[in-house]
Amino acid sequence: DSMFSQMTDAASNLGAVNKRISMQEDFVSNLSDSISKGIGRLVDADMNEESTRLKALQTQQQLGIQSLSIANSNSQNVLALFR
Repeated sequence: DSMFSQMTDAASNLGAVNKRISMQEDFVSNLSDSISKGIGRLVDADMNEESTRLKALQTQQQLGIQSLSIANSNSQNVLALFR
């Protein structure tokens, strides 16, 4: 009878351990999915931010070039008045 009780206890313990391992597998799988999604969101957010920053810098560059062009043409017009 004692042997049967020990076998039952061992089987019960194995079942509990099996359940905990299964729960840990589910947890790790969900955690891995969450991390992958989080990394994807971070990369996407950074790409959008960098794209916006690039557009702003390109616009500043174009405005600078236009300003120089206007400044150069105005000085040439002033010099033409003295001729």
